[in-house]
Amino acid sequence: MQKFIVEGGFPLSGSITPSGNKNEALPVLAATLLAQEAVIIHNIPDILDIAIMRQLLISLGVVVTQIDKHSYRFDSSKLQSTVPDELEAVQIRGSFLLAGPLLARKKSIDLPAPGGDRIGLRPVQTHLTALEMLGASIEQNEKGLYQMRTKGLAGTEIYLDEASVMATENAVMAAVTARGKTNIYNAACEPHVQGLCNFLVNLGAKIEGIGSNSIIIDGVPELGGGEYTIQPDHTEVGSFIGLAAVTGSELIIKNAGVKYLRMTKLMFEKLGVEIQVNGDDILIPKKQQLIVQRDVPGGIPKIDDAPWPGFPADLTSIMTVVATQCSGAVLIFEKMFESRLFWVDKLIEMGAQIILCDPHRAVVSGPTSLKGARVSSPDIRAGMALLIAALGANGITEIHNIDQIDRGYEAIDKRLNALGAKINRVME
Repeated sequence: MQKFIVEGGFPLSGSITPSGNKNEALPVLAATLLAQEAVIIHNIPDILDIAIMRQLLISLGVVVTQIDKHSYRFDSSKLQSTVPDELEAVQIRGSFLLAGPLLARKKSIDLPAPGGDRIGLRPVQTHLTALEMLGASIEQNEKGLYQMRTKGLAGTEIYLDEASVMATENAVMAAVTARGKTNIYNAACEPHVQGLCNFLVNLGAKIEGIGSNSIIIDGVPELGGGEYTIQPDHTEVGSFIGLAAVTGSELIIKNAGVKYLRMTKLMFEKLGVEIQVNGDDILIPKKQQLIVQRDVPGGIPKIDDAPWPGFPADLTSIMTVVATQCSGAVLIFEKMFESRLFWVDKLIEMGAQIILCDPHRAVVSGPTSLKGARVSSPDIRAGMALLIAALGANGITEIHNIDQIDRGYEAIDKRLNALGAKINRVME
């Protein structure tokens, strides 16, 4: 195990480019199983979750060839009906994305319950219901494996009981080669869902309504090869905006994918953060006076997450840290995951003034001077939030369990040290 030793209190400067979107790369890699010919994917982030997904594909008979650090060739023409490595699969939630494409290509799969961040219950019933409606039979055996079988998937009308991102992605991947037409209502429409759909269209799929909550798919007999580039990670961009605000730094974020930052920009502006847009780059000016913009006629504003195009849930942890440095009070309302705010005790340990009202709501009052402490990363996004807090704090902070951060942020210590941060990665 490794940990970060972080010396805080130093402003950063320079430019940084976001990695490819992890939450787009995972389903796109899973979707390569549908291709009868080789595909090439560019801008794949070099992170632990992606490495595990690549290994799962290899265990299924996919020939994976690295072209450069962020580009790979995937040949699924000789896909096998083997069970993916269970020890690998339970490490990431993205392993459940193999269900749709393997049902479509091989008509069977045995999958363990997915792993990933423990930020709430995160059930998979919506996935199962959608796949059953397309013609799959699913049972869970005594070992907890989901045994999925089909004699052939067929198009249908699917109304998702929640706008689940991964359930939408599984349904789309299962439907693109199913017989007939599939209508998916209450579909998730996040940027990474749009990216997956655009990738599949590039391979020959027929999908309408991309970017909306109503997706129409005309099944095709098979998908061919192609080439695709993963979009920039809008969550990483939001993390860098929060980093600049907390440390009083001037940062340029290159190729930021500005079209997906509208709600993120609005929410940061509620906390008084200025964001300047220049084409597809953004500038965060240094030493900003962060003042919470109170609601008319003077109420405490809230930062609340919602399905796209609402504010991304993955940024609520980042906003909580930013709020500690703002003059005024703000309500952080995490509506989507019932355990995601339980990490704020670590921020309180660092000097933050936070009242955790219940599992979903926290009131943050600021500004407060953060101090170094010994903390542990509970999940990817809270881990990054703690790293930002450590860089803005006075003194030394030890962050343990940094594998969680590495799962979602590529070489984050090296990239931030290049901007002037003082992060030392050491063995426990």
